[in-house]
Amino acid sequence: MAPKIDPITRSVVQHRLGSIVTEMGEAMLRTSYSQILNSSRDFSLAICDTRGRLIAQAEHIPVHVGALPWATRAVEERFKDVAPGDVILLNDPYHGGSHLPDLTAFVPIFDGGRRLLWTIVRAHQSDIGGGTHGAYNPAATEIYQEGIRIPPIKLVEAGRPREDLLDLLALNIRNPREFRGDLAAMLGAAHLGERRLSRLFAEFGAPTVEAAIEAILDAAEQQARAVVSTWKDGVFHGEAFLDDDGHGRSDIRISAKVTKIGSDVEVDLSDSDPQSTSFVNSSHANMQAAVAMAFAYLIDPDIPKNDGALRPLKVIAKQGTIVWADPGRPVTLCTSHPSNEIVEAIVKALSASCPERAMAGWGRRFRIAIQGENPRNGRNFIWHMFQARPGGGASSGGDGYSSIGEWHTVGGLKFGSIEVAEVRFPLHFRLHEFRAGSGGDGQFRGGLGVSLDLVLETEKPALGNTAGEGTRHGPCGMLGGEDGAPHRYRLISEGREPRVLRTKEVGIEIRPGDCLEVRSSGGGGWGPPARRSAQARARDRAQGLIAEGMAERRS
Repeated sequence: MAPKIDPITRSVVQHRLGSIVTEMGEAMLRTSYSQILNSSRDFSLAICDTRGRLIAQAEHIPVHVGALPWATRAVEERFKDVAPGDVILLNDPYHGGSHLPDLTAFVPIFDGGRRLLWTIVRAHQSDIGGGTHGAYNPAATEIYQEGIRIPPIKLVEAGRPREDLLDLLALNIRNPREFRGDLAAMLGAAHLGERRLSRLFAEFGAPTVEAAIEAILDAAEQQARAVVSTWKDGVFHGEAFLDDDGHGRSDIRISAKVTKIGSDVEVDLSDSDPQSTSFVNSSHANMQAAVAMAFAYLIDPDIPKNDGALRPLKVIAKQGTIVWADPGRPVTLCTSHPSNEIVEAIVKALSASCPERAMAGWGRRFRIAIQGENPRNGRNFIWHMFQARPGGGASSGGDGYSSIGEWHTVGGLKFGSIEVAEVRFPLHFRLHEFRAGSGGDGQFRGGLGVSLDLVLETEKPALGNTAGEGTRHGPCGMLGGEDGAPHRYRLISEGREPRVLRTKEVGIEIRPGDCLEVRSSGGGGWGPPARRSAQARARDRAQGLIAEGMAERRS
C-alpha cells in the first residue's frame, strides 16, 4: 500500500525534483564544448518514469521537453534488459526523436533492483553529418540527406563505454572534437541527476518518493483543469501558414480545430496540408510537443508542466500531413517550423475561448550557419547565428519582450555574448540594436526584433546556408492587433549587387569582408491599436522604439 503523502512532503519532493533538473542544466552549460550549447543553451533536461510520463523539467526549450515522453517510450519498447550503468542514446525522429540534430541521452535510475526513472538530456549538436554543414539541409528530399540516424542504442553497457559506437558516430560528424566534448557533457549531466535522485531515495525512501510523484501529477492535473473549466465551451478554428518549403510550394497551411468542453481540450490537426518533399515536415513527437506547448502557454505559469498538467489535452492528427510526416521524410526544420505555426493556429483558435490568455505571435526562426577557416588558428569552424533574436508577442498583460526569440523557445535560447563570439570566431558585429518599428501595433505592442550588420573576417571565402521562415508572414497580431514586421536578410558584398537571402538556401558564398545585413521580425500586437494609451506611445517615441516616417517599419 502506497504511503499517504501530506502537502509538505509533496512540495519538498516537487522542489527537489525541480532543483535536480536545474542543476543538471548548469552542469551542461559549464562543461559543453560548442557555442550552440555553452552560449546559446540549446539543450533541455528532464526526468521521466518508465511509463514515459514527464515528471519534472527545467526551464529550457519547451519543444525539446514536450517530445521527451515519446522518446522515452521508444527506449522502453526497444530495451527490456536495462541495467545500472547503462546509457541509451537516440536522435531518430521516427523513434521518438524530434529532428536529427537533437541528440538525447538516457540514464536509468534504480532503487535496489527496481528501475524507477530516467534522467534525460537532449542537446542540439552543431553538426550531425548529412549533406551540408550545421545539421540543416534545405536541399534534402529524404531524411538520409540530413545526417546520421541513431535509433535507441546502448552507448554505455553496465558502466563500460562502447568506444566502437562512439568512433562510428564521431566519424560521421564534421567537428568530432566538439561532438565528443558535448556528448561527454550530456552524459555527465545525466549522471549528476542520477546521483541526486539516489540521494533523494535514500532520504525519503523510494515508496514515499513514488507516492509523492503521483500526488504531484494529480495536483497539476487538478490545477490545469480548474483553469480550463473557466474557458468558454465550443468548437474553435485557427490556422497559420508556412512561407514556403524551398521546393516550390508556398503558403502551406496548418489547421487547428479545437474542441473545449468542461475541463477537456481536444486539438485536431487532421485538416492540415499534405506533407512536403523538404525539411519543413514535422515528426510525430515534435507535433505532440508543439500542441503541448500551446496548451502550456495558456494555463497558469505556476502550474508544474508535467504529465499531470497535460492530462486534459487530447491530440488528433493525420499521418502524411505537414504536421506528421511519413517515415523517411526530411524533418530537420520541424522544431522551429512548423512548430511555431502549430502553436499559432491553436492559440488563434482558443483566442475565442480564453481571449485574455491568448498572446500574439512570436517571431519565426531564420538561422544562418557559416562554415569556413579561422585565420587566427587555421582550424575549420561552424558558426550558428543565434543573435538578432526576433520579438515576442504582446498579451493582455502588456507589450511583448524585445529580442526574446521564437514561440517554440519562449526565451530559452540565448544569443550569448557578442564579445565572446568575436573572440571565438572570425566575425565582427558592426551593429546589433533593436529594430525600430518592427513590433506589431496594438493596445499592447509587439516586442522588437533586431538590426544586425555582421562582417566576416576570414582570409578565404566561407560557405553559408539558411533555414527558417518569416519573410512573407510576420508574427500574427491577436484580437485586433497588427502583425509584426517580417524578417529581411541581405548579403552585402563589394563589387556585387546586394542579394536578398532566402530562408532555405545552401552553398551561399560569403567572401572576406562581406556583410550579412539582418533585420529580424518583431512580435505581433495585442488588441486594437486605437486602445493604446497616449502615454505608451509617447514612451515608445522617447525610447526610439517606433519608426514614424521611416521605411524601416515594413521594408
